[in-house]
Amino acid sequence: MSRLSDISASPVLREFAQGAAQAAIMPVADFLAPTVEVPTSVGRYKKYTEKDRFRIPNTLRSIGGRATELRFEAQDETYNCEPHALDYPVDNLEKLESGDLENALREGAVAVAEVAALAHEKAVIDAAIAAAGEGDGKAWDSSADPVADIDTAILDVIKAAKYGSLMGVGVLFGASAWVLFKNAAAVRGRFVVGNGKAGGSLAVPTEAVAGNLFVGTPDVRTSYMVYDDAPVGVTENIKFVLNTSVLVFARRQAPTRRDPSFMKTFRLMGKYMVPSSYMRDDGRVEVAKFDWSEDIRVTNAAAVKRLVVSAS
Repeated sequence: MSRLSDISASPVLREFAQGAAQAAIMPVADFLAPTVEVPTSVGRYKKYTEKDRFRIPNTLRSIGGRATELRFEAQDETYNCEPHALDYPVDNLEKLESGDLENALREGAVAVAEVAALAHEKAVIDAAIAAAGEGDGKAWDSSADPVADIDTAILDVIKAAKYGSLMGVGVLFGASAWVLFKNAAAVRGRFVVGNGKAGGSLAVPTEAVAGNLFVGTPDVRTSYMVYDDAPVGVTENIKFVLNTSVLVFARRQAPTRRDPSFMKTFRLMGKYMVPSSYMRDDGRVEVAKFDWSEDIRVTNAAAVKRLVVSAS
């Protein structure tokens, strides 16, 4: 067994790699499709549609009588945490002391975690857009009230989720949509710096406080993720992934396999970003490999609304 194998198998490096993976998870990916840890790679979860109904049960049990049986009318679907992996070559092993080699693996774990997080976020946003469909066009011009538009979408999502106050709501702005929102007269006029009397000045809202504008005070985020839309060999064409879209959706910060959140990421317990190693076939380079399993699922396509906004 090589020194790299010894170090990559150590609990210390494994804990570091998993910590790096958790730290690198993009806030938007976890916002849209928070993690559900599952005990097996393949299992069942509840998938909801607009036809599924949730009724609050009668919990009162008569003496000697049977209890009401908790039932979920949603259909059972199968998740499958498929394998993902990234390799990090480590050259010139003979020149590295054990401490340097461990540091090289730590550096590799951070690099792999960051790239994996970017890939995961792009996959989550793509799945969310596909599930939300073309959306409703909204002109946020000088006469529009963007807050009212989002309030309407929030109430629609709460009714679609059918889970009442147990279910939170998320509002995710595309970068260009957020610029239109924060600069709208109807929005800026709601924020005043000072005592609110004559002489007070208007303030531009931030995502951290914008939730206070909306019914139910939902969590608010903005996606600044970009991608190159040009083919290889052509001048780059950088675009924002969400751009002028706003997604309003049902979410729980710590979801389960059964609740009617819009999206979830199923991950195998204790198996996220597991380090190991192998020797490349030329025998010159040993490769640190990092493996994990996950499955991104839209679990309640009815519980999302998409607004596509423009300035006119």
